[in-house]
Amino acid sequence: MAAPSTAPAPVPTVREEPGRVRVLVIATASFTLMFAVWLMFGVLGIPIRDEFGLTDVQLSWITAVAVLNGAIWRLPAGILTDRVGGRRVLIFMLAACAIPAYLVSTVDSYGMLLLYAFLVGFAGNSFSVGIAWTSAWWPRHRQGFALGVFGAGNVGASVTKFIGPALIAAVPAAGLLGGLVPGGWRFVPFLYAVLLLAMALAAWLFSPRHDHRPGAGRTLGSMLQPLKQVRVWRFSLYYVVVFGAYVALAAWLPKYYKDVYGLPLWSASLLTALFIFPASLLRPLGGWMSDRWGARRVMYLTFGVMLAASGVLMMPYGHIVVQHPDGASSEVLPWSVGVVLFTVLVFLIGCAMGIGKAAVYKHIPEYFPNDVGAVGGLVGSLGALGGFFLPPLFAYAQRFTGMPQSTFFVLFLVTLLAAVWMHWTIHRMLHAASPQLATMLEPEPAGGSRATPEPALVGATPARQGTTERTDA
Repeated sequence: MAAPSTAPAPVPTVREEPGRVRVLVIATASFTLMFAVWLMFGVLGIPIRDEFGLTDVQLSWITAVAVLNGAIWRLPAGILTDRVGGRRVLIFMLAACAIPAYLVSTVDSYGMLLLYAFLVGFAGNSFSVGIAWTSAWWPRHRQGFALGVFGAGNVGASVTKFIGPALIAAVPAAGLLGGLVPGGWRFVPFLYAVLLLAMALAAWLFSPRHDHRPGAGRTLGSMLQPLKQVRVWRFSLYYVVVFGAYVALAAWLPKYYKDVYGLPLWSASLLTALFIFPASLLRPLGGWMSDRWGARRVMYLTFGVMLAASGVLMMPYGHIVVQHPDGASSEVLPWSVGVVLFTVLVFLIGCAMGIGKAAVYKHIPEYFPNDVGAVGGLVGSLGALGGFFLPPLFAYAQRFTGMPQSTFFVLFLVTLLAAVWMHWTIHRMLHAASPQLATMLEPEPAGGSRATPEPALVGATPARQGTTERTDA
């Protein structure tokens, strides 16, 4: 079936400028640092819980409010980047986040800690800024590589896992320089405040003075038009699974290792890093796989691995009791997940998430080349909101069931919902296009058969994009 006749909208030409490499380096370094700041409570939460005598639910809300503020501004941040340029927005964010990072090191109550954790969470919005800024500078035939490299900045989540415990132990609780530099866990946010200011200065000095602004002169309504398409919202749910759950687990796993397996903070942080590294560094590989085999196949692989691994991890410890005729009983088929098996399965989930994140974001500059800021901002915002809702859900599920394994039951349900919606959509679109396409997972190359474009939300007018609409889910 031939593709609908749609004249592609003009796509801005990105020149092969030397400045694009500097943009990528500065954006990636800034994102890595701000991601570390955003998720620092995953490690700091344990000494904070001990100092303030917090419950697990209270502790989960510290992480949750930081994640919330790192999610709600991603859409406006992406739009603003398209309109005024990523250089200005990024420098402002780096300098602004240094203030609450410092204030975290001065707190003396749970209420103030919640407030400052919320404010410092603004750093999480750097993702949509960097995505829009990088894509504006790099030519489309190399955007997959550039965005994959930038997205690997997620590895910043492991920075605190590595340096946090060592710094907490190395700097005395009384601090340095007569208390001018705080000690213990408070030294970490103080150090991050200094690094944020240094990075802002570096971005101002070394990034290109001129900037690409694909949204300059456009109305806000035209930039928001693509958000009416159902496809954008479904991608957002996928991103909740591969990114929101990643954020939640990165913050939750140190506590899980400590509470369930009795590991010290340093060991718990190191093992958590084994989850964070593949979930971050495999993003470029996920982009390459999506280019080679199609993003849809990659998403099937991602969801399949996550369902299998979380399905094992959510099983509680136990055994079967056999009652004998003589009244005696015996225990058979004992079941438990030791720390080695647990780490292996969590590592596999991290690999799947790292690959899946790239598969989700591969579509955005392809389908929405003129609206990467808006679409990428919305997908990133809703995905990050998953990182806000999931830690409290983990805590409440554990309190309700009394089993820490309920964490992975929640993950299993969210992943299953996204996988079912994806498969149902694929099945519906292929049959609507042509019954003989029902067994095809990917559209044919240009010139081949195409499936009918996915309908927009009721009452919406599909936005004109720079590529022909395809059946990629």
